Amino acid sequence: MSKPLQAQPELQPQRWTLPLSRSVLTMLVALWLMLIMNLPFWRAVVDGLGHLNQSSLFFLVSLPAFVFIWLYLLLSLLAWGRLTKPVLSLVLIVSAAASYFIDSYGIVIDYSMLANVVQTDSAEVLDLLTWRLALWMLGLGVIPVLLLSRVQLLQRGWRRETLAKLGSMALLLLCMVGIVMSLYKPYASLLRNHREVRLLLVPSNVVAAVHGYLKRELSGPKQLEVVGKDAHRIQPVSSTTRPRVTLLVVGETARAANFALNGYARNTNPELTQRDVINFTQATSCGTATAVSVPCMFQDVGRGGYKDDMAKGRENLLDVLQRAGVQVLWRDNNSGCKDVCDRVAYEDVSHLQVDGDCSGSECYDEVLLSGLQDYLDTLDRDAVIVLHMKGSHGPAYYKRYPAAFEVFTPTCADSQLDRCSRNSILNAYDNSLVYTDHVLAAAIDLLQRNAGRLDSAMLYLSDHGESLGESGVYLHGMPYALAPSEQIHIPMLMWFSSGLQRSAGLDAQCMRQRTEELVSQDNLYHSVLGLMDVQTRVYRPEKDLFKNCRAGNTKAMTALRAP
Repeated sequence: MSKPLQAQPELQPQRWTLPLSRSVLTMLVALWLMLIMNLPFWRAVVDGLGHLNQSSLFFLVSLPAFVFIWLYLLLSLLAWGRLTKPVLSLVLIVSAAASYFIDSYGIVIDYSMLANVVQTDSAEVLDLLTWRLALWMLGLGVIPVLLLSRVQLLQRGWRRETLAKLGSMALLLLCMVGIVMSLYKPYASLLRNHREVRLLLVPSNVVAAVHGYLKRELSGPKQLEVVGKDAHRIQPVSSTTRPRVTLLVVGETARAANFALNGYARNTNPELTQRDVINFTQATSCGTATAVSVPCMFQDVGRGGYKDDMAKGRENLLDVLQRAGVQVLWRDNNSGCKDVCDRVAYEDVSHLQVDGDCSGSECYDEVLLSGLQDYLDTLDRDAVIVLHMKGSHGPAYYKRYPAAFEVFTPTCADSQLDRCSRNSILNAYDNSLVYTDHVLAAAIDLLQRNAGRLDSAMLYLSDHGESLGESGVYLHGMPYALAPSEQIHIPMLMWFSSGLQRSAGLDAQCMRQRTEELVSQDNLYHSVLGLMDVQTRVYRPEKDLFKNCRAGNTKAMTALRAP
């Protein structure tokens, strides 16, 4: 005989908990995000409105309701069922981090900024970890998550829960449409014309950035696209010719405005002014972040034709050079080559621990020259050597140079830039340029010492520039269309040995007469092909900076494009 079923005791609410429905909890999180996490967004909106008239006042009053509904709908789409609390907790933590960097450095968040974050190295991450960040994350992220953990969600059947959620979303969506239709003109202007404001709204900017990044990463080509399959040298090196060596130095975060060679009042180029360099004053970058600019400058399509999936899915300048028989080496003191060097010789010198060149977990850029003489001694054919610098990467500019190069003082010795005066930030940044100047001069001297055996050139250009507080913006990575000139106007200079000028028929004086022309990273690909006398159909003579300054350029450059 079976025992009678016994009634189960009802579950008692846990101590120090608050019973809420999932919809109400989502609304509270949306309200927190709107009021606390998005202060930079609200400042940008008010600044953008300028003088308030009646129309803009109505718009400003309606905007909090619009933003609240937008955030609620977004969170409702992300958080379902048992995942509601974990998803909302993750949103709070990520939003706190995003709001910190937006507030502290004046950045905006899109997929390119996310790509820059994903591809950064541990040393750069450590530079960004500050006590202010920790306190910010504690107050705006961790504590709200702890409070959220004490919420006891009311349990309702899945059907009832789903209908209630969809009903609230539909009702609020209708309210949003009503707000937009009643104030169509200002909302149309905000949504279409002020992308920088939209990129400040947390966490929708982060969600859009993740979507854009994953879309580009997952939609890349499955097979490597071959470029310049016909590439070959016009005249291979023989016993009667000397190897031609191009040292291509890719800088980091150097802006043209602070180069003395470009007219900057401070002498940030004390050594290069003593070298016979040719300096282009009007050069621009392909992007505002390393993850974009570096792979872009090594493609033949230019900024207008560049797509993110080309970095992994399409051959670049180094592949074409190598196919033509040019020896290629990439030496890196940064966060990697961003897939540019995937198929050529690669050396990571950032952890060599060379005395005097390395301190702690990273090395100064002079380490890029360590052992380079031994490599030059082995060359018996043409070569291109890429040196990828740490340069002036911020916010810890004071870490980018040895103490001997602290020319301008006082300096900001803190990654938390808001704790420093703008003058001290500028001093530290300019000191990093003085050190870059020294490394480039040392590279020229190294090539000059080998002039008896090698015909050599050095080309230098930065990957992008840097904002140093202008209009409240710091660092880099702004969307190109919105970026200030400080982030896209870059230094570009070059040096040629007398032997290379003779063997290449290059007129240095002619080059100096062109230094005020508008140039960009788009010129790099075709200029290097021309300088190394590599023949291929992908070569574009109009992009070659040297074409018009080489003896017999018409015949020689026509030959480069011959089928």
